[in-house]
Amino acid sequence: MRIYQSQKLNLREKSVVFIDWANVYGWHLRVEPKTLFKYLKKHSQIELINFYFGTDNNEKSQNFIKQMQKIGYIVNTKAVKYIVVGKVANTLIKKRKCDFDIEICMSVYDCLTKDYQSFIFFSGDGDLAPIYKYLIEKGKQVIVVFEKGHVGREVWEIKKGLFKTRLSYLNIDKKIIPQK
Repeated sequence: MRIYQSQKLNLREKSVVFIDWANVYGWHLRVEPKTLFKYLKKHSQIELINFYFGTDNNEKSQNFIKQMQKIGYIVNTKAVKYIVVGKVANTLIKKRKCDFDIEICMSVYDCLTKDYQSFIFFSGDGDLAPIYKYLIEKGKQVIVVFEKGHVGREVWEIKKGLFKTRLSYLNIDKKIIPQK
């Protein structure tokens, strides 16, 4: 697949966006949520912008969710789980876990009943490959936005019907922040 340094979204009518923020936040380049929302709203075909992010029991997390709602995102959230991944001395090492694969798929099916034609995913998660294939079989336009090193093999191997582009190649205001 050839990737160009500057790409724009050419959407069909009635489009929907799914942003798995935990995946996007982990990319080496990160766009500010407000900048991303403004970029997406420039496309008149986009009717829904879904934002998926887990809620922790701390004020910072809850304020972030409120801020995303204020920006205009349709926020989908649930409680974060912590999984023990190790133990050092007598201290448990826990990893934050909050997958939204099922919730995203349920939203996709809901959008199919409402005749959406374009489905844009900000996630390179290979677990979503089956829903991409399903949408392609249904004749839908499917776009996956990812960043280098953050796209699953299962997604990369879909050769027909799936448009793949890097976040850094989209014509978003250049307020992309390198991750430290």
